[in-house]
Amino acid sequence: MRLTQQVKAGGCASKLAPGSLRAVLDDLPPQADPNLLVGFDRSDDAGVYRIGEDVALVQTVDFFTPMVDDPFTFGQIAAANALSDVYAMGGRPLTALSIVCYPQDGDLEILRQVMLGGLAKLKEANCTLVGGHSVRDAEMKFGYAVTGLVDPKRVYTNAGARPGDVLLLTKPIGTGVITTAIKQGKAEDVWIEGAVKSMTTLNQGASAIVSQIGGVHAMTDVTGFGLMGHGREVAMASQVVLEIETAKVPQLPGALEAIAADAISGGLLANREYAECVVAVDPSSGIPQGVCTLMFDPQTSGGLLISVSEPAAAGLLSAMHKAGVPAVQIGRVLEGKPGIVLR
Repeated sequence: MRLTQQVKAGGCASKLAPGSLRAVLDDLPPQADPNLLVGFDRSDDAGVYRIGEDVALVQTVDFFTPMVDDPFTFGQIAAANALSDVYAMGGRPLTALSIVCYPQDGDLEILRQVMLGGLAKLKEANCTLVGGHSVRDAEMKFGYAVTGLVDPKRVYTNAGARPGDVLLLTKPIGTGVITTAIKQGKAEDVWIEGAVKSMTTLNQGASAIVSQIGGVHAMTDVTGFGLMGHGREVAMASQVVLEIETAKVPQLPGALEAIAADAISGGLLANREYAECVVAVDPSSGIPQGVCTLMFDPQTSGGLLISVSEPAAAGLLSAMHKAGVPAVQIGRVLEGKPGIVLR
């Protein structure tokens, strides 16, 4: 059975449109708790709650529909994606609770393989599965609520980018259009292999290096809202301009070909509607239309977008490359009206 044929949309492309979500969250009353360091009002990757002078909880929840057909691989990707939010805050995952939505009469062997895949990735992250919850659902969905620990004085958020910073990205983009191509039966094997390798790679190593090297002012993981959507949140929260050189943004093999084959998800269109209002394209840059489209592609288990001081950038890149993290410099942070400029 092809898992991708059982759902309307796969992976982070199945998420609620960011504009719709923001409209609801903005109407919720603020919370007055001095220990809540990062809450839902911040549009950040995870919540952070201080429980001691030198320790805070970092908590997140993430689940979605299948974006690949192999159950074990789907479980791995779901776990890597959920863990990523903790890594993006500079935290260390500690425990996880599984979230399962599955048809009552579904093949239980498929569910077992999904859960085994997730457990394997949790084990790699030294994160302990302590329980979970399941409900009957015609569409399969799977993921985790993850709790980690972080030093409250060393929390990385999306709000600290400073003019003069360098922007780094630790993974190539294109998982959304490639997994849409999988669902449509248009994806080539080499595209699938590259996307799966990227989606099953933990952001653990990149996050640990960030904590060791220093000089990082802001960090977020690029997932469902795409590079432009998450970049928008960094720009707005930090009150800066992100200048991105599109030719330097790494792409997964087959990403542009998938766009040319019209493998465009509803999530990509929703991201464009949400973020395009703050994105300016340099008219002299000659950016191909397919590349512009890719900037809005919803990523599943994407990389870290890092805003780091220029003096520290070279050392951070060098350390990541030595550790096998394919980080690249994709732009800079500038002063100006908050937004994004594509060149």
